[in-house]
Amino acid sequence: MSNCGTTPDDEALYELAARVGALLLERGERVTTVESCTGGWIAKALTDVPGSSGWVEAGLVTYGNEAKQRLAGVRAATLGAAGAVSEAVVREMAAGAFERTSAHRSVAVSGIAGPAGGTPAKPVGTVWVAWARRTGQPAVRTRLLQLHGDRQAIRRRTVVAALEGLLEDE
Repeated sequence: MSNCGTTPDDEALYELAARVGALLLERGERVTTVESCTGGWIAKALTDVPGSSGWVEAGLVTYGNEAKQRLAGVRAATLGAAGAVSEAVVREMAAGAFERTSAHRSVAVSGIAGPAGGTPAKPVGTVWVAWARRTGQPAVRTRLLQLHGDRQAIRRRTVVAALEGLLEDE
């Protein structure tokens, strides 16, 4: 579980996205984002960087459960058993990106940005992130974030965590 404490400004977010782009370009890899609570912000951060067409394959916004199923391949049984904000769902979102794109990597997020929607079991600020690599069967890793702040801060910190995870060597 991570708590991504500080909220970066736009310049820091741009610099982080540029670092991700440089790494992907160096490796000859492309990424697809599959986003719920960030509403496409991860893809936006990546495509703010000139030349991003060299490393960004696609961005899927799967805000609703039906979109998670149709666009990201999440099974209805998984949503029913675990709920949209769960490790199981982001794993399926990240793996599902490979069924729909030719990307080498994917990042998926689902969370509760607030101000409403939280429960005692999943309070506002609960976010699951998954990163996957295309390797025969997708290699997926996940992280649970418990973030604090307003909706904007939670979403921005989720984008940072997603981008930082793309920089981590698996």
